[in-house]
Amino acid sequence: MKILYISPENTVGTLSTWKRFHESKHHHCDFVTFYKTSNNFDSGICLDLPLISTSYLYRKIRALYYYNKYGQNGEYSVKPGKPPVWQITKWYEKQFFQWRDKKWKKIISHKLQDLDLLSYDIYHFEWGLDFYRDCSFVKQVSSLNKPIICTYHGQDLRTRGILKSLDSRSSINFSSELDLLSMHPKIEYMFLPYYIPNQPTFKKTKKTIKICHSPTNRHYKGSKLIIKICEKIAAQNQNVEFILIEKMPNSEVLKLKKTCDIIIDQIGDSGGWGYGMNSVESMALGLCCMTEMNPQCESFFTGHPFVNINKNNFEKKIIELINNPNLIDDHKQNSINWAMNKHDVNKVGSFLYQKYDAILNEK
Repeated sequence: MKILYISPENTVGTLSTWKRFHESKHHHCDFVTFYKTSNNFDSGICLDLPLISTSYLYRKIRALYYYNKYGQNGEYSVKPGKPPVWQITKWYEKQFFQWRDKKWKKIISHKLQDLDLLSYDIYHFEWGLDFYRDCSFVKQVSSLNKPIICTYHGQDLRTRGILKSLDSRSSINFSSELDLLSMHPKIEYMFLPYYIPNQPTFKKTKKTIKICHSPTNRHYKGSKLIIKICEKIAAQNQNVEFILIEKMPNSEVLKLKKTCDIIIDQIGDSGGWGYGMNSVESMALGLCCMTEMNPQCESFFTGHPFVNINKNNFEKKIIELINNPNLIDDHKQNSINWAMNKHDVNKVGSFLYQKYDAILNEK
C-alpha cells in the first residue's frame, strides 16, 4: 500500500514512527507537513507554507487574536458541541482564510503533480485538517473513493472543532487524548506508538535522586506549581536535584531524561487528561512517572503505572518517593512494562492495520 499523512507539523515525532513502521511492513509511506517543527523532528515533505509557523511572533499574534475574540482564556477556550464545529464568525476571518487558501493553492497545486499526491491508497489527516479550510483536497481524495482517516491530538478538537466537509468524509477518527472521546460521537482511542528498546532496563535509583519536568507548554502542564514545589524540595533535600527540561531538540531532551529518576508530566488537566508522548518516552526510558489521573483515566487505564498527583497532594507524594528509593524503582519497572504492553509500535500498528482491513473491505 501507499500511505500518506498530512499534518501541519511532526509535533512529537509520531509521523516518523509511523513511516518507519509502515516501511518495515513493506508499504510505502510519506508525510507532508505545512511547516518545520520546533523540536528538530524530521519534517518529511515540508511545504514551508506562508502565514503559519511555530515562530514566537506568529504565536504571539495568534494568542492576542484569540484573547480579543474569546476573552481571558483566549486560545485555550474549549468550544461547545459534540463534536465542536469550526465556523467562521467574522467577515475578516472569511477573507483571511480565502486569501490564505488561494496563496497556498499556488504552492500545493504544483506539489500535487510533482509528488503525485493523489496516487496513495490511504490518507491520514492529522489534527483533522486538510491543506485548505474549504477542504478541496479532501473532496478530491473522496471522489477517488480513497479511505480517509482523521487523528485528533487535543486542542485541534477542543478549541477549533471539526471541519464539516472532512468529518463527513472520514472513514474513522482516532485520538490518544481520552477526553476527546466524549467530544465526538465517532472517535476511537488509539495508544501513541513508540519504538521500545529491546529488553529495556531502568537505572537503579542512587543516593542523589534526579527529578525532571519537561513541558512543551507551561500552561497546559501546570508548570508553575510543579516548578515551585520541586525547587522547594530540592532546596530542602541535599540528595534531590531538580532539572527543568524545555526549549531544546528532542535528542537532547532524551539524553537528560536518561539521567533522571522521576518525571512530573502534568497537573490540572489543562491540556488534556492523563498523559501523552512526554510520559510515553519517559516510561520507555524507565522513569517513574507522576501525572494527574482523574477518575475517568483511572477507570480507562486500569493497572497504569503512574503516581497519581494533583495540586493538593503533589508535595506529599513526591516526598514519599524520595524517602523510599525502592518504591521509585518499582514504579520504574512498572513504567517499562506499561510502555511495552500498550505503546510498542508493533502492537499499536497491529491495531491500526485491523482498522485498515475493515475500511478497505467496506470500500
